Amino acid sequence: MHQARIADLIAAAQSMPPAHAITAYRGWIAARGDDPLLYAAAFNLAVLLEREGLHEEAAEAHRLAAQRNPGFLPPFISIGLAHERRGEVVQALEHWHYVANALQAVTRDGIANRAGAMKQMARLQEDLGAFAQAEDGLRQLLEIDPTQRDVLQRWLSLRQRRCAWPLLEPPAGMTKAALLRDAAPLTLANMTEDAMLLLAHAAACTRREAPMPPDFHVTADFAAQFQRAGRRRIGYLSSDLRDHAVGHLTADLFRHHDREAFEIFVYDCGMAREDATKARIRASVEHWRDIIAMDDDAALRLMRDDGIDILVDLNGHTRGGRLGLLARRPAPVIVNWLGFAGTMGSPFHHYIIADDMIIPPGREHSCSEAVRRLPCYQPNDRHRLVNATPPRGALGLPEDAFVFCCFNGMQKITQFVFDRWMAILRATPGSVLWLIQGGAEAEAALRGHATVAGIDPARLIFAPPLRNADHVARYGAADLFLDTWPYGAHTTASDCLWMGTPILTVPGQSFASRVCGSLVKAAGIGDFLCRDWDDYARRAITLAANPAPLAEARARLLAGRMTSVLFDTEALVRALEGLFRGMWRDATGGRLPRPDLANLAEYLEIGAAFPLDGAAPADAAALAARWRDALARRDAFSPLGADQRLWPRTATQAEAA
Repeated sequence: MHQARIADLIAAAQSMPPAHAITAYRGWIAARGDDPLLYAAAFNLAVLLEREGLHEEAAEAHRLAAQRNPGFLPPFISIGLAHERRGEVVQALEHWHYVANALQAVTRDGIANRAGAMKQMARLQEDLGAFAQAEDGLRQLLEIDPTQRDVLQRWLSLRQRRCAWPLLEPPAGMTKAALLRDAAPLTLANMTEDAMLLLAHAAACTRREAPMPPDFHVTADFAAQFQRAGRRRIGYLSSDLRDHAVGHLTADLFRHHDREAFEIFVYDCGMAREDATKARIRASVEHWRDIIAMDDDAALRLMRDDGIDILVDLNGHTRGGRLGLLARRPAPVIVNWLGFAGTMGSPFHHYIIADDMIIPPGREHSCSEAVRRLPCYQPNDRHRLVNATPPRGALGLPEDAFVFCCFNGMQKITQFVFDRWMAILRATPGSVLWLIQGGAEAEAALRGHATVAGIDPARLIFAPPLRNADHVARYGAADLFLDTWPYGAHTTASDCLWMGTPILTVPGQSFASRVCGSLVKAAGIGDFLCRDWDDYARRAITLAANPAPLAEARARLLAGRMTSVLFDTEALVRALEGLFRGMWRDATGGRLPRPDLANLAEYLEIGAAFPLDGAAPADAAALAARWRDALARRDAFSPLGADQRLWPRTATQAEAA
């Protein structure tokens, strides 16, 4: 009888509007205070209240469910979330720990309950900086179910952020190749400069995140738009036009567009949060469209109604991107620029914007998109607000030491680069290495590695996070910035160069490993590009012993703020508009590029087996030779079709020729 009554209530509530269902559940609970199934009604009530945004009332209903049936575990996860919202992290963790360690039947629901609690614990531990605990919980989750791609990506990211070398120590039941295949694109870009592997991996990510939608546009669907006269309509899509690296880079970009030739639309898909950078950008554009709360259908209709001709994707494979929307093809031309340092490997991005340093002529085959180039790929803001550089003592630096600096995130610090830094410190007694804080565990790990290398760990100094105007100002207290590999400094580099601090960098083989070289060259100190890593270490040591060239380079940088290519945003916009005109001619002339995605699944299968963890840089010829050998072996097993990259002909065709 009890089951019938609760079943009737649940069935009736499912057909009611939410407010009526909530009233029905409350009435049932009030009338049946001794019913053994009251916990189920309380739980369903809590779920409805959460959907309506009534979180505190939902928490009370969850508590009632937990009290009436302590063995029913789902409410405990929600109660933990309620404690977290109030800042009661200890109580939150206690509730999730209870679920994770409860004796549960080995059923799908039992495993799901434990996994859900462990995910919440790991997330909160990560937020609190308890990276090792979070990492251990995520590893356990992967050993329970290795197909959880979101868990794997968080686990790998945490290992990078805490400098847990070697990174690829697979959980039980997994392989290194599986870790690489399912890693986040930015995680892999921090591990390898192999442009072919990065392309193949990006293509796999696009296929997963944005498979072919049931409804999409093709070039022929825009035929009427190709005939439209008037200004070209350019759309920029981004989740990061705010207090974020992309927001800081583009803050002065949009106002320079020629409004007689171009009509600019910005589509904000980021956070519903205001800040000064977002307000400044919004005020500088003709049309600001907030699509944060819109689903892909609504956003697609809006962009089509706006008649966007060229849509610039400023996210790519980064958090907040809208690949599902882009796959629907809201504009005839889609461009990959700035937000993601690499190719998208997608069938719907037609162009990628770079420069001659980042993608040198002859290396276009490393991208699925057609390459178009600016004088320098990165925009900048000459009107940024930067405070005065404090004295070294106020920054925790020794006044008389030579200060090497790298404010790249911890995830960019690889063992290969750190070993070079330690060799530089050994050869320059009294110098210090100034890094950005990355959490107590990561800092302890780096100090431990320094000790093993024979370096006093006190020579590693960690700078706390500051607001942007103060953060950028402190670059002026460093003598020389040392770049990372395989993912170098990007926004960090242009901030440093703006403050007049020279950078040593070694351009690698991937997009992400060459951006810093592009910026250094565009800032007017191309002589600080290094031939290789031996040259990098030798020059760092020499400059620490004889810093006179640094003073001359600093003077060049400061004098070039208003004249160098790097900081001439108006010239960049003119060049960008030239690219847009060329893209539109391609589109209307039937020459719109079609991305070449041939064989990329096979490239990923092959490349994921290459030894990457702890690998050293390789030159382009060596990488290409490794690929051709592996492709030939793969073709001998099962013939590969031709592509436009490293396998232009099949073995059979080669023999026939």
